[in-house]
Amino acid sequence: MVADTSSTKNITALTLRVWRQAGPDKPGKFVNYQAKDLNPNMSLFEMLDVVNDELTLKGEDPIAFAHDCREGICGTCSLVIDGKPHGPHRGVASCQTYMRSFKQDDVITIEPFRAKPFPVIKDLIVDRSAFDKIQQAGGYVSVRTGAACDANAIPVSKDNAELAMDAAACIGCGACVAACKNASAMLFVAAKVSQYSLLPQGQPERDRRVLSMVGKMDELGFGSCTNQYECSAACPKTISYDFIARMNRDFLAASFRSGFTQSSVNTSGGA
Repeated sequence: MVADTSSTKNITALTLRVWRQAGPDKPGKFVNYQAKDLNPNMSLFEMLDVVNDELTLKGEDPIAFAHDCREGICGTCSLVIDGKPHGPHRGVASCQTYMRSFKQDDVITIEPFRAKPFPVIKDLIVDRSAFDKIQQAGGYVSVRTGAACDANAIPVSKDNAELAMDAAACIGCGACVAACKNASAMLFVAAKVSQYSLLPQGQPERDRRVLSMVGKMDELGFGSCTNQYECSAACPKTISYDFIARMNRDFLAASFRSGFTQSSVNTSGGA
């Protein structure tokens, strides 16, 4: 992606259409706000900070949104902006969307990720602890290796090392779930499974890992994959959907070796 570095656009005012919801069990609705005195180099969240300062001065409840690093690394900033997870640009997180991406007097719709396993906590913040539960089901090496003397002595092919790094780039933001019409978590799970299955340290628990993580994904209510690849298109780290096929092969092999049975292999996604 080539970033828009132009700072000449005269962006001074926008209309925001923001989802407001007081709590998980409360009804929500879109509310319009005016964002004024903007700079084209402001990030989306800097703009929201300005709006929230005005709301606070008026004695109104500020818009709740999650963020941390604001550098596209942590993934907590995840929003749907004008119908697209993370906004109009490919390969960037919500916090890396800038006002120069829009035009003067545009109406910007900002809402939380929409998926049953990601319930809304408040306004634009959703509970993504379901991802933590999938990770806890097997996304780790259980043996405490410490400073193992053989760690750097086991040869790893360049291709596998690079693929493992590509998979490890996943920041667990949930854009793949938000982009999928079935709210599938297949890209997230595939990245976390592949991160280990490509390296020697992940081999002893390879079968247990893929079976446990896919099983937990299904248990938590994420949908199945139908191979339309919206997930990869929305991913801020542009993780390839090829990892899904890789995980499916691991899942089938592990199922055969363990004697695991289920009514439909497609529960864990397409081939």
